[in-house]
Amino acid sequence: MSLCLVIDEMHPSLPEYMQEIGVTLHYHPELKAAEVPAALAAHPYDGLMVRSKLRVTTELLAHGPHLRYVARAGAGVDNIDEEAMAAAGVTLLNAPEGNRDAVGEYAVGLLLALFRNILRADHEVRAGQWRREANRGEEIQGKTIGLLGYGHMGRAFARRLSAFGCTVLAYDHDPTILPDEYAALVSLAELQDQAEVFSLHIPYSAANHHFVNEALLQGFRNPIWLLNTARGEVLDHAALVQSLQSGQVRGAALDVLDNEKLATLNPEQQARFSFLSTAPNVLLSPHIGGWTFQSYRRINEVLAGKLKDFLDSGSQAKVAG
Repeated sequence: MSLCLVIDEMHPSLPEYMQEIGVTLHYHPELKAAEVPAALAAHPYDGLMVRSKLRVTTELLAHGPHLRYVARAGAGVDNIDEEAMAAAGVTLLNAPEGNRDAVGEYAVGLLLALFRNILRADHEVRAGQWRREANRGEEIQGKTIGLLGYGHMGRAFARRLSAFGCTVLAYDHDPTILPDEYAALVSLAELQDQAEVFSLHIPYSAANHHFVNEALLQGFRNPIWLLNTARGEVLDHAALVQSLQSGQVRGAALDVLDNEKLATLNPEQQARFSFLSTAPNVLLSPHIGGWTFQSYRRINEVLAGKLKDFLDSGSQAKVAG
């Protein structure tokens, strides 16, 4: 029997899934981040389930001496110190399989909206303007789409692009990643030489901070369209603004930002956001790529399966990307 503290709002199916695998939940999504250490210390929890409310650090883990696992209800684990977890002997489980399809569909939607001027055309018609020629768009067919990262999210996007008659190339630094029928794996230099669209699908880590910077963007042979459904911090937004102004980036669709708490933007971030939010060739959305009714439940299903395997075997599970 496992006793797990849940500190974030989860889909209502969670108790049913956890009961089936012998996990008792203490469900407290009302807890503030500062209250979690005391809550952990109050019971012999061997599990902690989180979304993004707080950072899991060495200090936090010290309040849960019985912890054996932390379950992240989602894909990204940038709020979890994996070195601290390893040092404490605590296993990290996450669930990118739960929302990869949602992200893959959404990335297609962003690309279509960007290519076909869908939002701008809608606003103009509502304002009584009927501008066909000004909204002539691009087709996905025949384009070369470059993916940065070919884990769960990149593959889900590539699979959906296969119906459009385009070429998909992917770069991933992980040598264990293999190509499939949906994308060819290439070097970053090859991707920069051929891609017309550049879509980001890498997780955030200290090593990936501003991985997409001015030098990388300027290294593309063709002017590109850029999509980011990954994490805002992997993209240098100052470099993006500069590349939009120069025309090296023809347009951008951003589901994530480097600071998503818009009320807390510093002056430099505010200046960049002001430019992006008024640029006619930029689309913005509030980190909803993986946010569907179906993925909300599916994440619970994936976590339950991984947690069952972990509890049955006691083996260390690999974090999925």
